[in-house]
Amino acid sequence: MKLDLATILGIIVGFGAILLGNHLEGGHLDAIVQPTAALIVVGGTLGAVLISFPLSGVIHAGKAAMSLIGTKNRTPEALLDEILGYARKARKDGIVALDKEIKNASDPFLARAIMLGVDGIDSQAMRDALDFDLMEAEERGEMPAKVFEAAGGYSPTIGILGAVLGLIHVMSNLADVSKVGEGIAVAFVATIYGVGLANLMFLPAAAKLKILHREQMKLREMIVEGAIGILQGQNPKLIESKLRAFVHDKHEPSTEPSKQPVTATA
Repeated sequence: MKLDLATILGIIVGFGAILLGNHLEGGHLDAIVQPTAALIVVGGTLGAVLISFPLSGVIHAGKAAMSLIGTKNRTPEALLDEILGYARKARKDGIVALDKEIKNASDPFLARAIMLGVDGIDSQAMRDALDFDLMEAEERGEMPAKVFEAAGGYSPTIGILGAVLGLIHVMSNLADVSKVGEGIAVAFVATIYGVGLANLMFLPAAAKLKILHREQMKLREMIVEGAIGILQGQNPKLIESKLRAFVHDKHEPSTEPSKQPVTATA
């Protein structure tokens, strides 16, 4: 698994800066560690999310969150090499020769695309079938980001709710000084938890999940174009030239026209 250092550093820097700033201001860690406030904010936000989305969508979002730390997905370069390998094999021995090899494909969508060609479907029917799969994947892949966006919208409000509950607790126990201090702590910390989770966890997670989903959709689009090229018997070099548009290679030569001196003509 390839770790996402940006996410890990973001968590460390974000929370570390807040805790360090609190320490420099003379605050203590135990003052902002309030289990009651955490229960109100986390539990309330989770409840609101469960009301807003089906359980399957929430579970899907939880699994997708693991990709923020690390991913097992292959790189575009590796996928390109794999497609070109199938293209060369089909060019040499015919597309039917891929029947056995495609079972070891790294991506199930790639295996499905190639198998459509092996089964003798024409290129237009293949594109229609794969485009439908892309539409389904697009809609399904947007769900995790929507779940985290919703959580980011709910948690600050739930934090305010926790603050109000804390103040109610304070007002009902004015005679007991020890309970007054505890109630005020819960009130303010609940707001911190709500705003902090929204802006340091939920909303950033939603933004990155959108980026990761878009990258996966580009890989699937590359698979579609590659599979159709293989079915049509195109030269592997031609297929590579088309699929290079999906691969961000820093070492590719610049395609910008070079500046040439302008010669005046009579």
